[in-house]
Amino acid sequence: MLGVGGNNTAELVEQLKKDDLSGFDAILSVSPYYNKPSQEGIYQHYKAIAKASPLPIILYNVPGRTASNITAETTLRLANEFKNIIAIKEASGNIEQCMKIIKYRPDNFLIISGDDNLTLPLIASGADGVISVVANAYPKDFSDMVRFALVHDLKNAQKLHYKLMEITEQLFADGNPGGVKVVLAKKKITSTTVRLPSVEPNDTVKAKLKKIAY
Repeated sequence: MLGVGGNNTAELVEQLKKDDLSGFDAILSVSPYYNKPSQEGIYQHYKAIAKASPLPIILYNVPGRTASNITAETTLRLANEFKNIIAIKEASGNIEQCMKIIKYRPDNFLIISGDDNLTLPLIASGADGVISVVANAYPKDFSDMVRFALVHDLKNAQKLHYKLMEITEQLFADGNPGGVKVVLAKKKITSTTVRLPSVEPNDTVKAKLKKIAY
């Protein structure tokens, strides 16, 4: 997937017309940030992207970063009206909102968790998968947890969920991707360096991650 998002709709439409999208299967498009558009504004934004995009679109709802939420009603409106809008990465943290989308979604529209620690309860509610942070550090444990959940083996899924829960909490305790890079550095995969305005996690979070990471 290619990340294509922003708060200037016309600019994004032009980008989609000009960019070489060969080699990509879909675009992941975050809801407009900073502007705090109304639900109608969010709908019109994605309508323009849907008309311009040659690739399927995955909506990305992350109100903690964008300062606005895509409501279940707006998600369902987009899912029903545009066949090339195929999924939503839901990181609202609102399980009731996610369940409403799951209940009323059209056929083949995917609900993808955007919160690692909510992935198990969301899949148990009918969601289809996850786009993950913790999986970068623990790909086998986390993907096994998801696979167990998808086949309704909750006993084994729960073991892995709780094994990773505290680590996952700390990955976000003082900014992402700084947290996961501390774990990856401990595994000698990469450094802890991040690009400004992100900075490395504070010493307390670093120490805790180094202690509990395995």
